[in-house]
Formats: sequence, structure tokens, C-alpha cells
Amino acid sequence: MTQTILVTGGCGYIGSHTVVELLQADHKVVILDNLCNSSAKVIERIKAIVQIKDQTHAEGNTLANDDSLTFIEGDIRDEALLKQIFITHPITSVIHFAGLKAVGESVSKPLEYYNNNVYGTLCLCQAMNKANVKTIVFSSSATVYGEDAPVPYNEAMPMGNTSNPYGTSKAMVEKMLADQCTADPQWRVAQLRYFNPIGAHKSGLIGEDPKGIPNNLLPYISQVAIGKRKELSVFGGDYPTPDGTGIRDYIHVVDLAKGHLKALNHIQQPSEKKKGEKGQGEHIWNLGTGQGYSVLEVIRAFEQASGKNIPYQIKPRRNGDLAAFWADANKAKAELNWVAAYTLNNMVSDSWRWQSNNPNGYS
Repeated sequence: MTQTILVTGGCGYIGSHTVVELLQADHKVVILDNLCNSSAKVIERIKAIVQIKDQTHAEGNTLANDDSLTFIEGDIRDEALLKQIFITHPITSVIHFAGLKAVGESVSKPLEYYNNNVYGTLCLCQAMNKANVKTIVFSSSATVYGEDAPVPYNEAMPMGNTSNPYGTSKAMVEKMLADQCTADPQWRVAQLRYFNPIGAHKSGLIGEDPKGIPNNLLPYISQVAIGKRKELSVFGGDYPTPDGTGIRDYIHVVDLAKGHLKALNHIQQPSEKKKGEKGQGEHIWNLGTGQGYSVLEVIRAFEQASGKNIPYQIKPRRNGDLAAFWADANKAKAELNWVAAYTLNNMVSDSWRWQSNNPNGYS
């Protein structure tokens, strides 16, 4: 059944890939994005991807027609704008990406992160409530497990002592949404705790395009590979890991996008829990591969895929970074029938295709 879905932050890295999956599943999408960390040029790229796919299908679906995809430039903290969006468009559910996401920056600018990520989500949920739209997929993070949680992380663990304001803002939003589900059983919430998204769409048309100096590993490696940056800084070479560098669960962004669609479909099904039972509408899933790779392993994989040498220097650890973590993704497999399909080689190859085709991103 075709639905109209509001995607906040839909011009961003994960949001844009998710919009592609939604359109290819015959849904209509309204994107709300303030473009503080993204580009409106992604809209035409999304349409091109969907049209390219359509041309290979005999039935000739025209998913990228004018009413399939609507873009609105604006902020989730703009309550009047939110009200108007819900009046104008027959929105049935929300996928919520909009938020600031740099761990290091959150340590130096905590108030900006709480204002944008927590207050922004509060404004969004209040507008949803008034419009009687009570289904939301939230872009959370593995950082909510905290710095002392044993690995692999699984959803039965309590939220822990978060190591930075970014992680704390995600934990606050998760708690707010859980409390709303308890108060109103009509609310249906998917809290998706994902790990480290990398890669890009196989078309090379959309990918990660950070503004300024990249905060994430793959965009930085990619910019070194094309000569935009001199060398990679590897923060921490003395962690208690096999090669001394941090270990993360890297997941292809397309796998992640498909997980959002699976989660949305799941929470729209009738609940198996008894009416009025606490937490009836809240679901938590990890989206990860279940395997960790070190920074040096990712560098070597990228060098092999691209044929480029990546010079790097080991630098001191960053505040808020953990030595190693990865997902237990069995719950998503069992309940959503979702499994990460792409390998590390796929991830770095697709990242390189995006960067080499778009040396200046969307600029």
C-alpha cells in the first residue's frame, strides 16, 4: 500500500539512501531538511536513481514523478512549518534523521546538540501528536549503550553511561519516545541503534558529502585518496586491540536504509502484546553486521579497492571515543528478516566510486 512518509533530514547521507528505498517500494516521500549538513542537489540525484532503475523494469513504474517526492527546506524546530506540513500532506508516518552527529563537535558544542537533537525531536513529536500521526522510526545510535557496556551490544542491555553529548542526546530522545509509547498505546516507535555507516549507492550518484573537514573515517580516507587532503589522522594507536587502532562495526549505508523500511513495515503491523501493556508500541533493533574492523583494516581494504596509497599518522585519542564495539544483530534478523548483505570490500569500493565520480561532493 502506497503511503506518504515524512523523512526529516532526508537530504543527508543516510536519509537520501533511505528515500531511494522508500520510492522504490512505491511510497511517496516528503523531505524536510534545513540543509545545514546537506545539499538540495541530492533531490535530482535521487530522482535520477529511481528513474534509472525504472527503465530496467518492463512495467515502467514512474516513481520519480512530481508528486512522489516533495522537498521542503526548513527546520524541525519550526513549529508553524511542521503544522503546515501535516495539514498539507497526507502523512502516515515519519522517519526521523534530522540532527547533528559529530561526536567530537558535540563535546565542544553540547548545547547545540541538545537544542537540535532533543528539542528538535520534541517539536516534531508534538506536531505529530496534534496531527494524529503516531508512527515514527528514529535514527538512534549504538553510543546509547555507554562506555562500559560489554561487546557485542545487544538490545536487552540497559542504556549506559554515554561518553559524549551526541550519545546522550540520542539516549534522551529514546527515553522520551519510550515514555510517549507508555502514555499513549497508539504510538508505534522503532528505535534503530546503528553502528558506523559507510559506502554509497552503487550508481555513484549519492554518498557521504561532509561539509568542511570530515568527522568520519571513510570520507576522510576518500579525500586523501583523491588528493584533497594530505594524510589521514588515525586517532589512537594504543587501544587494547590487535593493531592498537579502534574497532568499529561498519555497515553499508544501503543495508542501513533497507533496515529502516523493514522496521517501518514491522511497527505498522498489529502488536502481539496485550493492549495497555507497558511499552507496547516501542521496538529497539541494532542495525550492524556483527563484525568489527579496525581503522588500519579499513585503510588496507580501501587501498586494495582503489589502487591508491593512503598515508596516515597516528595521533592521540579523541575525547569520547571507545576502543571497540560491534553489534549483536540477531534480533533484527529474527524479527525484521533483515541481515546486512554487503561486505567491507563492497563498502569501500562503493565509497571510492562515489568520491572519484564526485571529487567535490555535490558542489
